[in-house]
Amino acid sequence: MYKLSNVLCATVLTVAAGSAYAAADYPSKPITLIVPWSAGGGSDAVGRQLAMGLQKELGQPVNVVNKTGGAGVIGHMTMKRARPDGYTLGLGTAEIATYKHIGTADISYTDFTPIALLNVDYASFTVNTDSPWKNLSEALADLKAKPNTYTVSGSAPGAAYHLSFAGFIDQQGIDPQTINLVPSEGAAPGLQELAANGVDIVFNSLPETESMSKSGRIRTLAVLSNDRLSTFPDVPSAKEVTGEEWVQGSWRGLVGPANLPEDVVARLSIAADKVFNSEMFQTFMVGRGFGPVWADAAGFEAYMKEQDEKNAITIKKLGLAN
Repeated sequence: MYKLSNVLCATVLTVAAGSAYAAADYPSKPITLIVPWSAGGGSDAVGRQLAMGLQKELGQPVNVVNKTGGAGVIGHMTMKRARPDGYTLGLGTAEIATYKHIGTADISYTDFTPIALLNVDYASFTVNTDSPWKNLSEALADLKAKPNTYTVSGSAPGAAYHLSFAGFIDQQGIDPQTINLVPSEGAAPGLQELAANGVDIVFNSLPETESMSKSGRIRTLAVLSNDRLSTFPDVPSAKEVTGEEWVQGSWRGLVGPANLPEDVVARLSIAADKVFNSEMFQTFMVGRGFGPVWADAAGFEAYMKEQDEKNAITIKKLGLAN
Protein backbone atom coordinates (compact mmCIF):
# COMPACT_ATOMS: atom_id res chain seq x y z
CA MET A 1 0.00 0.00 0.00
CA TYR A 2 1.29 3.46 -0.86
CA LYS A 3 0.42 7.02 0.04
CA LEU A 4 1.22 10.06 -2.06
CA SER A 5 3.90 12.31 -0.65
CA ASN A 6 3.46 15.29 1.64
CA VAL A 7 2.36 17.89 -0.90
CA LEU A 8 -0.27 15.64 -2.42
CA CYS A 9 -1.55 13.83 0.63
CA ALA A 10 -3.37 15.49 3.52
CA THR A 11 -5.17 13.45 6.10
CA VAL A 12 -8.78 12.49 5.63
CA LEU A 13 -9.50 13.79 9.09
CA THR A 14 -8.54 17.30 8.01
CA VAL A 15 -10.96 17.20 5.10
CA ALA A 16 -13.73 15.86 7.27
CA ALA A 17 -13.13 18.04 10.36
CA GLY A 18 -16.22 19.74 11.65
CA SER A 19 -18.52 18.36 8.98
CA ALA A 20 -18.10 14.60 9.06
CA TYR A 21 -21.62 13.88 10.14
CA ALA A 22 -23.35 17.09 9.06
CA ALA A 23 -24.97 15.01 6.33
CA ALA A 24 -26.59 12.72 8.88
CA ASP A 25 -29.36 11.82 6.46
CA TYR A 26 -26.97 11.06 3.58
CA PRO A 27 -27.29 8.66 1.95
CA SER A 28 -31.01 7.99 2.27
CA LYS A 29 -31.39 6.05 -0.98
CA PRO A 30 -29.28 3.89 -3.34
CA ILE A 31 -26.19 5.34 -5.00
CA THR A 32 -25.11 4.81 -8.61
CA LEU A 33 -21.39 4.35 -9.32
CA ILE A 34 -20.54 5.01 -12.97
CA VAL A 35 -17.65 2.98 -14.39
CA PRO A 36 -16.59 4.40 -17.79
CA TRP A 37 -15.19 1.11 -19.08
CA SER A 38 -16.69 -2.25 -19.97
CA ALA A 39 -17.65 -5.03 -17.58
CA GLY A 40 -14.89 -7.53 -16.87
CA GLY A 41 -11.97 -5.12 -17.24
CA GLY A 42 -9.63 -3.75 -14.59
CA SER A 43 -11.59 -0.56 -13.91
CA ASP A 44 -14.81 -2.54 -13.64
CA ALA A 45 -13.20 -4.93 -11.13
CA VAL A 46 -11.90 -2.06 -8.97
CA GLY A 47 -15.22 -0.24 -9.23
CA ARG A 48 -17.23 -3.26 -8.09
CA GLN A 49 -14.90 -3.91 -5.18
CA LEU A 50 -15.19 -0.26 -4.17
CA ALA A 51 -18.98 -0.39 -4.49
CA MET A 52 -19.20 -3.42 -2.18
CA GLY A 53 -17.13 -1.65 0.44
CA LEU A 54 -19.04 1.63 0.18
CA GLN A 55 -22.34 -0.21 0.47
CA LYS A 56 -21.18 -1.72 3.74
CA GLU A 57 -19.92 1.61 5.11
CA LEU A 58 -22.84 3.78 3.94
CA GLY A 59 -25.70 1.37 4.61
CA GLN A 60 -27.26 1.84 1.17
CA PRO A 61 -26.97 -0.12 -2.08
CA VAL A 62 -24.20 1.12 -4.39
CA ASN A 63 -25.01 -0.01 -7.92
CA VAL A 64 -22.30 -0.15 -10.59
CA VAL A 65 -23.37 1.02 -14.04
CA ASN A 66 -20.95 0.58 -16.96
CA LYS A 67 -21.22 3.55 -19.33
CA THR A 68 -18.87 2.66 -22.14
CA GLY A 69 -17.82 4.20 -25.43
CA GLY A 70 -15.54 6.86 -26.86
CA ALA A 71 -12.45 5.67 -24.95
CA GLY A 72 -14.14 6.47 -21.65
CA VAL A 73 -15.73 9.73 -22.82
CA ILE A 74 -19.36 8.54 -22.44
CA GLY A 75 -18.93 7.46 -18.84
CA HIS A 76 -16.91 10.47 -17.76
CA MET A 77 -19.40 12.82 -19.42
CA THR A 78 -22.20 11.06 -17.52
CA MET A 79 -20.34 11.70 -14.25
CA LYS A 80 -19.74 15.33 -15.22
CA ARG A 81 -23.41 16.00 -16.00
CA ALA A 82 -24.86 14.22 -12.96
CA ARG A 83 -26.79 16.13 -10.34
CA PRO A 84 -24.35 17.10 -7.54
CA ASP A 85 -26.27 15.46 -4.71
CA GLY A 86 -24.03 12.48 -3.98
CA TYR A 87 -26.30 9.87 -5.53
CA THR A 88 -24.40 9.57 -8.80
CA LEU A 89 -20.67 9.06 -8.34
CA GLY A 90 -17.98 7.76 -10.66
CA LEU A 91 -14.76 5.82 -10.84
CA GLY A 92 -12.68 8.48 -12.58
CA THR A 93 -9.66 7.25 -14.53
CA ALA A 94 -6.43 8.72 -15.88
CA GLU A 95 -8.06 9.70 -19.17
CA ILE A 96 -9.67 12.65 -17.36
CA ALA A 97 -6.30 14.39 -17.68
CA THR A 98 -6.06 13.82 -21.45
CA TYR A 99 -9.40 14.48 -23.17
CA LYS A 100 -9.29 18.27 -23.30
CA HIS A 101 -5.65 18.44 -24.37
CA ILE A 102 -6.08 15.90 -27.18
CA GLY A 103 -9.42 17.42 -28.17
CA THR A 104 -11.57 14.31 -27.85
CA ALA A 105 -14.01 15.83 -25.32
CA ASP A 106 -14.64 18.90 -23.20
CA ILE A 107 -13.74 17.08 -20.01
CA SER A 108 -11.18 18.20 -17.42
CA TYR A 109 -10.35 17.40 -13.81
CA THR A 110 -12.04 20.69 -12.84
CA ASP A 111 -15.39 19.20 -13.92
CA PHE A 112 -15.32 16.78 -10.98
CA THR A 113 -15.32 16.81 -7.20
CA PRO A 114 -12.41 14.62 -6.07
CA ILE A 115 -13.20 12.30 -3.18
CA ALA A 116 -10.36 9.76 -2.97
CA LEU A 117 -7.52 8.43 -5.10
CA LEU A 118 -7.42 4.63 -4.75
CA ASN A 119 -5.04 3.21 -7.32
CA VAL A 120 -1.99 4.10 -9.40
CA ASP A 121 -0.40 1.56 -11.72
CA TYR A 122 2.97 2.85 -12.84
CA ALA A 123 4.34 2.14 -16.29
CA SER A 124 7.38 -0.09 -16.66
CA PHE A 125 10.31 0.11 -19.06
CA THR A 126 10.55 -3.41 -20.48
CA VAL A 127 12.85 -4.87 -23.13
CA ASN A 128 13.52 -8.21 -24.82
CA THR A 129 15.80 -10.55 -22.89
CA ASP A 130 18.29 -10.31 -25.77
CA SER A 131 18.39 -6.51 -25.64
CA PRO A 132 21.92 -5.09 -25.32
CA TRP A 133 20.62 -2.77 -22.59
CA LYS A 134 21.30 -4.28 -19.18
CA ASN A 135 19.92 -1.34 -17.19
CA LEU A 136 17.91 1.86 -17.61
CA SER A 137 20.98 4.11 -17.77
CA GLU A 138 22.31 2.26 -20.82
CA ALA A 139 18.95 2.45 -22.53
CA LEU A 140 18.57 6.19 -21.93
CA ALA A 141 22.10 6.87 -23.19
CA ASP A 142 21.38 4.97 -26.41
CA LEU A 143 18.01 6.62 -26.95
CA LYS A 144 19.65 10.03 -26.62
CA ALA A 145 22.66 9.19 -28.80
CA LYS A 146 20.69 7.49 -31.60
CA PRO A 147 17.44 9.38 -32.27
CA ASN A 148 14.86 7.83 -34.63
CA THR A 149 16.45 4.40 -34.22
CA TYR A 150 14.27 2.64 -31.65
CA THR A 151 10.60 1.63 -31.38
CA VAL A 152 8.19 1.39 -28.48
CA SER A 153 4.75 -0.14 -28.02
CA GLY A 154 2.12 -0.92 -25.40
CA SER A 155 -0.95 1.20 -26.16
CA ALA A 156 -2.67 3.58 -28.54
CA PRO A 157 -1.19 7.10 -28.89
CA GLY A 158 -2.03 9.37 -25.96
CA ALA A 159 -3.09 6.60 -23.57
CA ALA A 160 -2.03 6.87 -19.93
CA TYR A 161 1.02 4.60 -20.12
CA HIS A 162 2.18 6.18 -23.38
CA LEU A 163 2.06 9.62 -21.78
CA SER A 164 3.87 8.39 -18.68
CA PHE A 165 6.64 6.88 -20.81
CA ALA A 166 6.90 9.87 -23.16
CA GLY A 167 6.87 12.37 -20.28
CA PHE A 168 9.63 10.47 -18.51
CA ILE A 169 11.72 10.34 -21.70
CA ASP A 170 11.22 14.07 -22.16
CA GLN A 171 12.31 14.69 -18.55
CA GLN A 172 15.55 12.89 -19.41
CA GLY A 173 16.27 15.29 -22.26
CA ILE A 174 15.14 12.97 -25.06
CA ASP A 175 12.58 14.16 -27.61
CA PRO A 176 9.74 11.58 -27.32
CA GLN A 177 9.02 11.92 -31.03
CA THR A 178 12.44 10.42 -31.79
CA ILE A 179 11.20 7.04 -30.49
CA ASN A 180 8.73 5.58 -32.96
CA LEU A 181 5.45 4.42 -31.41
CA VAL A 182 4.02 1.19 -32.78
CA PRO A 183 0.39 1.38 -31.56
CA SER A 184 -1.14 -1.70 -29.96
CA GLU A 185 -4.47 -2.62 -28.40
CA GLY A 186 -3.04 -2.82 -24.90
CA ALA A 187 -0.10 -4.54 -23.28
CA ALA A 188 -0.60 -8.13 -24.44
CA PRO A 189 0.00 -7.61 -28.18
CA GLY A 190 2.78 -5.14 -27.42
CA LEU A 191 4.58 -7.69 -25.25
CA GLN A 192 4.16 -10.38 -27.88
CA GLU A 193 5.75 -8.03 -30.40
CA LEU A 194 8.57 -7.30 -27.96
CA ALA A 195 9.24 -11.01 -27.35
CA ALA A 196 9.42 -11.49 -31.13
CA ASN A 197 11.96 -8.64 -31.43
CA GLY A 198 9.44 -6.56 -33.38
CA VAL A 199 9.91 -3.53 -31.10
CA ASP A 200 12.64 -2.42 -28.71
CA ILE A 201 10.66 -1.25 -25.67
CA VAL A 202 7.20 -1.78 -24.19
CA PHE A 203 5.54 0.36 -21.52
CA ASN A 204 2.83 -1.28 -19.41
CA SER A 205 2.07 -2.17 -15.81
CA LEU A 206 4.42 -4.55 -14.04
CA PRO A 207 1.78 -7.25 -13.33
CA GLU A 208 1.21 -7.50 -17.08
CA THR A 209 4.87 -8.42 -17.62
CA GLU A 210 5.03 -11.07 -14.89
CA SER A 211 4.33 -14.27 -16.81
CA MET A 212 6.61 -13.44 -19.74
CA SER A 213 9.34 -12.25 -17.37
CA LYS A 214 9.20 -15.54 -15.50
CA SER A 215 9.49 -17.43 -18.78
CA GLY A 216 12.66 -15.48 -19.58
CA ARG A 217 11.38 -13.78 -22.72
CA ILE A 218 11.48 -10.17 -21.48
CA ARG A 219 13.25 -8.07 -18.82
CA THR A 220 11.98 -4.98 -17.02
CA LEU A 221 14.71 -2.38 -16.53
CA ALA A 222 12.70 -0.01 -14.31
CA VAL A 223 9.29 1.01 -13.06
CA LEU A 224 8.51 4.66 -13.81
CA SER A 225 7.90 5.77 -10.24
CA ASN A 226 9.75 7.24 -7.28
CA ASP A 227 9.92 4.01 -5.28
CA ARG A 228 10.22 0.31 -5.94
CA LEU A 229 6.93 -1.57 -5.73
CA SER A 230 6.65 -3.96 -2.80
CA THR A 231 5.25 -6.66 -5.09
CA PHE A 232 8.24 -6.33 -7.47
CA PRO A 233 11.14 -5.47 -5.13
CA ASP A 234 13.86 -6.43 -7.64
CA VAL A 235 12.79 -3.85 -10.24
CA PRO A 236 14.53 -0.47 -9.76
CA SER A 237 12.50 2.71 -9.75
CA ALA A 238 13.21 5.43 -12.29
CA LYS A 239 14.08 7.87 -9.53
CA GLU A 240 16.81 5.69 -8.02
CA VAL A 241 18.43 5.47 -11.47
CA THR A 242 18.04 9.08 -12.63
CA GLY A 243 17.83 10.92 -9.31
CA GLU A 244 14.71 12.75 -10.54
CA GLU A 245 11.16 12.26 -9.29
CA TRP A 246 8.59 10.75 -11.62
CA VAL A 247 5.04 10.01 -10.44
CA GLN A 248 2.71 9.11 -13.29
CA GLY A 249 0.79 6.16 -14.64
CA SER A 250 -2.73 4.87 -15.00
CA TRP A 251 -4.90 5.82 -12.04
CA ARG A 252 -8.41 5.40 -10.65
CA GLY A 253 -10.30 7.32 -7.99
CA LEU A 254 -13.72 8.10 -6.60
CA VAL A 255 -15.21 11.33 -7.95
CA GLY A 256 -18.51 13.16 -8.10
CA PRO A 257 -19.73 15.94 -10.35
CA ALA A 258 -18.46 19.45 -9.65
CA ASN A 259 -19.95 21.34 -6.68
CA LEU A 260 -20.69 18.28 -4.56
CA PRO A 261 -21.62 19.56 -1.06
CA GLU A 262 -18.74 19.55 1.43
CA ASP A 263 -20.64 17.49 3.99
CA VAL A 264 -21.36 14.81 1.38
CA VAL A 265 -17.70 14.79 0.33
CA ALA A 266 -16.68 14.41 3.97
CA ARG A 267 -19.07 11.49 4.51
CA LEU A 268 -17.84 9.76 1.35
CA SER A 269 -14.18 10.44 2.18
CA ILE A 270 -14.48 8.73 5.54
CA ALA A 271 -16.27 5.77 3.95
CA ALA A 272 -13.70 5.50 1.14
CA ASP A 273 -10.84 5.63 3.65
CA LYS A 274 -12.33 2.71 5.58
CA VAL A 275 -12.88 0.73 2.38
CA PHE A 276 -9.34 1.39 1.15
CA ASN A 277 -7.79 0.24 4.42
CA SER A 278 -9.99 -2.83 4.76
CA GLU A 279 -8.42 -6.26 4.50
CA MET A 280 -10.92 -7.16 1.77
CA PHE A 281 -9.94 -4.26 -0.50
CA GLN A 282 -6.19 -4.53 0.09
CA THR A 283 -6.19 -8.28 -0.51
CA PHE A 284 -8.15 -7.82 -3.72
CA MET A 285 -5.92 -5.04 -5.05
CA VAL A 286 -2.62 -6.77 -4.32
CA GLY A 287 -3.92 -10.13 -5.46
CA ARG A 288 -5.02 -8.70 -8.80
CA GLY A 289 -1.80 -6.73 -9.27
CA PHE A 290 -3.31 -3.27 -8.82
CA GLY A 291 -1.24 -0.67 -6.99
CA PRO A 292 -3.21 0.61 -3.97
CA VAL A 293 -2.34 4.32 -3.56
CA TRP A 294 -4.34 6.58 -1.24
CA ALA A 295 -4.96 10.31 -1.35
CA ASP A 296 -7.90 12.06 0.24
CA ALA A 297 -10.00 14.75 -1.48
CA ALA A 298 -7.38 17.49 -1.21
CA GLY A 299 -4.52 15.20 -2.16
CA PHE A 300 -6.47 13.72 -5.08
CA GLU A 301 -7.28 17.17 -6.44
CA ALA A 302 -3.59 18.13 -6.30
CA TYR A 303 -2.64 14.87 -8.00
CA MET A 304 -5.15 15.36 -10.82
CA LYS A 305 -3.92 18.92 -11.35
CA GLU A 306 -0.32 17.70 -11.54
CA GLN A 307 -1.25 14.94 -14.00
CA ASP A 308 -3.17 17.42 -16.14
CA GLU A 309 -0.23 19.81 -16.30
CA LYS A 310 2.25 17.03 -17.13
CA ASN A 311 0.01 15.60 -19.84
CA ALA A 312 -0.57 18.99 -21.44
CA ILE A 313 3.18 19.35 -21.99
CA THR A 314 3.71 15.78 -23.18
CA ILE A 315 0.71 15.76 -25.53
CA LYS A 316 1.95 18.94 -27.17
CA LYS A 317 5.48 17.56 -27.59
CA LEU A 318 4.06 14.38 -29.13
CA GLY A 319 2.11 16.41 -31.66
CA LEU A 320 -1.22 15.08 -30.36
CA ALA A 321 -2.65 18.38 -29.12
CA ASN A 322 -5.75 19.66 -30.83
